[in-house]
Amino acid sequence: MTEPVHHEPITLEEIERARARIEGVALRTPLVRFAIEVPDTEIYLKLEVLQPVGSFKIRGAGSLIGSLSDEELANGVWTASAGNMAQAVAWFARRGGFPCTAVVPDTAPEAKISAVERLGGAVIPVTFDRWLEVFASRTFPGLDGTFVHPFSDRRVMAGNGTIGLEILEDLSEVDSVIIPYGGGGLSCGIASAIRARAPATRVYAAEVASAAPLAPSLSAGVPVEVAYTPTFVDGIGAPRVLPEMFELARTLLDGSLVVEPDAAADAVRLLATRAYVVAEGAGAVSVAAATAGLAGPGKIVAIVSGGSIDASRLATILTGSG
Repeated sequence: MTEPVHHEPITLEEIERARARIEGVALRTPLVRFAIEVPDTEIYLKLEVLQPVGSFKIRGAGSLIGSLSDEELANGVWTASAGNMAQAVAWFARRGGFPCTAVVPDTAPEAKISAVERLGGAVIPVTFDRWLEVFASRTFPGLDGTFVHPFSDRRVMAGNGTIGLEILEDLSEVDSVIIPYGGGGLSCGIASAIRARAPATRVYAAEVASAAPLAPSLSAGVPVEVAYTPTFVDGIGAPRVLPEMFELARTLLDGSLVVEPDAAADAVRLLATRAYVVAEGAGAVSVAAATAGLAGPGKIVAIVSGGSIDASRLATILTGSG
């Protein structure tokens, strides 16, 4: 039986060590003003879509993998991922010459699966429910290398926390930061950095209404299960939050902002046509929340977390044909 996991907020020392491990690998992504009018609001985009693998996941993967010994790497690494962490882990595996396997849900889009295989990673598709189980068990039959947890690992969250440091260095007067919430590693990593350096800054998760367990869990004060409806927003959302991540999230976050799938699609379209940025649905929910004014007035940073979207899906959204 897996021992219960508990996380305290990530320390600045941990985040700075992660920053050193990923230096020269992960990009310091730009923070750009979004040319859109929202009353009493300035929206800035943190463009993690520009990372080598198209998402923020390279930070957490690099932080964890960079902490491993040569002996540990020789046994290979594996992860459970809807696609973006799998791509990041496969990217490092190809670069370092060690084996990599990704357990993926059978709902993962072809663009993400193809990217993992192109990078040399082996892919094991499983049902969505079986995939969710791996996050808690941290085991999978036949996989004996180091498990790179996509969110519930201090090294991964520390890597994500480097985004928070960069935001404060580039926009010290930021009022609110909105972060897509999947498993919570991105939100809690960034929030740990911001709480330590700028405690008055509000930090919000962003979820899609078709799979939004965090918002009702925060309201109830305990993790609750919600209905899960698959949509094109495939990189975030689940029926439930992992208990240890819920405890950390309610310590660090000011709340969760929930948007409809159609609003996420509108944000994908808006990013493409007004900022010339390609984002996947999960990467655009923060922008949907910001443009709807859900984080209030002021200087708002929206994390555009990833850009892995099937070309056919993107075309459908851009043409408004579905």
